[in-house]
Amino acid sequence: MQGKGAITFLAITLGLVCLFELSFSLVTYRVGNKAEAYARGADGVVDHVKETHYLDSMSSEVVYNIGVAKFTYKECKEKEINLGLDLKGGMNVMLEVSVSEIVASMANNSNDDVFRRTLQLAKESQTAASDDFVALFAKAFKQVAPNDKLNRIFGTYELRDKINANTSDDDVVAVLRAQTDAAVANSFNVLRSRIDRFGVTQPNLQRLGNTGRILVELPGVKEPERVRKLLQGTANLEFWETYENAELFRALTEANDKIRDHETANAPKADTAKLATAKSAEGVSKTDSAATDNVSDVLATLGQSADSTAAVQENEDFAKQNPLFATLQPMVDPQTGQPAPGARVGIAHYRDTSKIRRWLELTQIRTIFPRDVRFVWSIKSVDKGGNYYELVALKVNTRDGKAPLDGAAVVDANKGFSGTSAYADVSMSMNADGAKVWARLTADNIGKCVAIVLDDYVYSYPRVNQEIKGGNSSITGNFTTQEADDLANVLKSGKLPTPARIIQESVVGPSLGQASIDAGMTSVIIAFILVLIYMLFFYNRAGFVANIALLCNVFLLFGVLASMRAVLTLPGICGIVLTMGMAVDANVIIYERIKEELRAGKGLRLAISDGYKNAYSAIIDGNVTTLITGIMLFFFGSGPVQGFATTLVIGICTSMFSAIFISRLVFLALLKKNKNITFDNSVVRNFMKGVKVDWMGIRKYAYVITITLAVLGVGSLVVRGVSYGVDFAGGRAYVVKFDQKVQAEDVRAAMREHIEVEKGASVEVKTYGQAGSQLRITTDYKIKDQSQAMDSIVDRLMYESLKSFYANPVTFAEFNSTMFNPNGIIQSEKVGPTVADDIKRDAIVAIILALLAMFAYIAVRFNKWQWGFGAAVAQTHDAFFVLFLFSALSGVVPFTLDIDQNFIAALLTVIGYSINDTVIIFDRIRENITNHPKLDLKLNINNAINDCIVRTINTAGTTLITLLAMFLFGGEAIQGFTFALIFGIIVGTYSSTFIATATAYELFKRKERKAAALLAKA
Repeated sequence: MQGKGAITFLAITLGLVCLFELSFSLVTYRVGNKAEAYARGADGVVDHVKETHYLDSMSSEVVYNIGVAKFTYKECKEKEINLGLDLKGGMNVMLEVSVSEIVASMANNSNDDVFRRTLQLAKESQTAASDDFVALFAKAFKQVAPNDKLNRIFGTYELRDKINANTSDDDVVAVLRAQTDAAVANSFNVLRSRIDRFGVTQPNLQRLGNTGRILVELPGVKEPERVRKLLQGTANLEFWETYENAELFRALTEANDKIRDHETANAPKADTAKLATAKSAEGVSKTDSAATDNVSDVLATLGQSADSTAAVQENEDFAKQNPLFATLQPMVDPQTGQPAPGARVGIAHYRDTSKIRRWLELTQIRTIFPRDVRFVWSIKSVDKGGNYYELVALKVNTRDGKAPLDGAAVVDANKGFSGTSAYADVSMSMNADGAKVWARLTADNIGKCVAIVLDDYVYSYPRVNQEIKGGNSSITGNFTTQEADDLANVLKSGKLPTPARIIQESVVGPSLGQASIDAGMTSVIIAFILVLIYMLFFYNRAGFVANIALLCNVFLLFGVLASMRAVLTLPGICGIVLTMGMAVDANVIIYERIKEELRAGKGLRLAISDGYKNAYSAIIDGNVTTLITGIMLFFFGSGPVQGFATTLVIGICTSMFSAIFISRLVFLALLKKNKNITFDNSVVRNFMKGVKVDWMGIRKYAYVITITLAVLGVGSLVVRGVSYGVDFAGGRAYVVKFDQKVQAEDVRAAMREHIEVEKGASVEVKTYGQAGSQLRITTDYKIKDQSQAMDSIVDRLMYESLKSFYANPVTFAEFNSTMFNPNGIIQSEKVGPTVADDIKRDAIVAIILALLAMFAYIAVRFNKWQWGFGAAVAQTHDAFFVLFLFSALSGVVPFTLDIDQNFIAALLTVIGYSINDTVIIFDRIRENITNHPKLDLKLNINNAINDCIVRTINTAGTTLITLLAMFLFGGEAIQGFTFALIFGIIVGTYSSTFIATATAYELFKRKERKAAALLAKA
């Protein structure tokens, strides 16, 4: 084996890297167990608030040491295997910033007839086109007014510096695109800042290209309704006067004393001691220091270095005497020991910000401070780790309590650079009214700070050096390029009021997520054991080598997932299980080749070497075609489907490495020790040996069967149609759990009474596991109404319809909370009609591109288009037959068979499996034709299929075993998905012989007949 040393080194290196990456998950699992133990009461019930408090307290503590490297709990959480929301519970939301509203705003909402008609035409084109809205608007404008100019509409006062009478249409479009991109970027930043302060662990935000859409994933949210309000609120930009730190320091000291008295009277001593003990177990060190409680002592103690401040904050005695200053570090000048100048009054760790806010809002504390003071946290952390934030004191001295100046006054804001400085600044211009207020505001606050506040978070608080007239200002502050861009976008947010609207939503409760984990892991373990047993039974000692490779494959797969920070979803677990079944295929191909070489009389060492060489072509071709499927799924799927594609693609790569290299290294080690390696046993030694089936001779009988079933399938599609899932049809879907058995028909009747008041609205109710106490309810009621209020209205209607079905009364809050609630809504999903159209379009594109890519690959790889065409016909056959099955059995079987994204994932997986099976046969046919060029094509094809029959049975058998385990033990959420895969594997195995190979054979025979006819004519 060439390069044995390099491959061994690579395998060991990969193993160590994967072990390192997976170790973080083990550490966080251990800390999580300690948090659960801390929060578990005497009755055995876990208090999730206490558990969260414990984990927050551990966030910045070092919990993992590797040599000189030290990792905090927060850093370990960032490196652990990331579970999808369907496994750990949470909320997945897709928001859309209305680009059409931004464009209208830039035209000052003009009532110009050409503009209004253009805007409407662009909106109508948006549903069927993939271009961004600005491009569609430009095309529509050319259709509506081919001789008009865009500068006539967008040459507004606000855009006078960018658009004038001489600006071309292309330049206007560039300005529109830049402005809309900035508005969407600002919305993204606003959402990110809101979520960062919401207290969600490991949130995920993504901008989806140029669509104006933003994907938000929030694990473990407790209040979906609060999240909806938080995400859909309009950005609120304000400019405020501020208090100086020195003006409030004595009041802060007095507040510290009163908070100490308040905490002493209300502190749960047992819990405090328990937390201290638990944290000590994690290695949190404590130091001794004298307590201080007067202003001069506090200043003397805190006016030191950052290291002494940290020591003070860790001191238990100091924390008892000074609860406020133990969490909020006062701002002290280290040179003078006096309160530092500026508007910030302290710095605190993010885990303490809510506690400090609660303290400062206590009635007895509010009376200490001036009546017009308001404390607001900064949006930017003061440290690189993102742990510490500033507390800024605003001066609310207006009669109505509103800011003296808001974002509506800002006309434009841009990043710039001053001289040779590496830091950026931000220039800002205001309209005439804003310029007057700004001049007065700056004149009254020379030498003080003016805070720029967005959504109650301070983005900047520049110091005023002089009165600023004319409305043009420059804000300096050692900004990085990214920070300057963000601040400029924040300042422009008032000019373009573009609230994001939820167009797709999915909520999964933790109980359902844990059930999915349990079911998924059960199916993985059972499938894994069954495959190990199967390989040992069929291939004896060689099966043991295959099992070692399979174990390495799973280990590498999880390690790569962890290192890539990929999200593991429930369909992703399906991908892992399917990968295990398909990983065996490479070993089966190799082993069957080795057995052929042994039967030819070669020695064991040479047979193994030649067996691997002869198997490479088939293994690579088969896996490349399946890889094409995974790539199509990743780029055109979304959410869970992408999770499935990720594990499938990674699994294909790791399984090839394990089967080709790791198993080979094990064989070499065994041969070096002169171990006897057997590839069969007495039971299977003669299995399918010497089989001689005339496959091409019986192909016409297969044609009859195929055509008959196709006619029945088309009839089912015409008569019964298919059941579209919410993500294809649009609508709302809920999984509701009851505390007793309920009848779906009774629930359907109640739902229709409350919801089906609008013409055309529909309600569908199906049993969803849990022996009749759990239902899946789907409705398209008011789905086109994207207002925030409509979601609340539908949730209330759901409650009013279903509350009578509970044996024990349930409140609306309990019913509507997915978190820590045994009954009520445990999962919900909402998909707007535009998103549904996009999902359907992407699904169709993915299938067509997958078929074309595979056709092209096989046609090129096998040098004849007939092979590619035969494979494409077989893949189309497989796709339609799975669709026929879903149509025929929807509503008949006791699980959901909806046409949705999971169905498309199953369909593409079936296509990938089928093409893999087809390529193996084609590869053997090509080899036979090369070795026996004078033999009749029919004989070469029949011999090839007969040679591959054992491999076909073993691969299909192991894959079906894993899928059956998933179907029986994986839970109701993936039953439809796995059912499609099981049927697809059977159909795909059939089509490889009787559709793909037979079609190619017919084309070659037709070509021969044409050639013979031309020869006869000649």
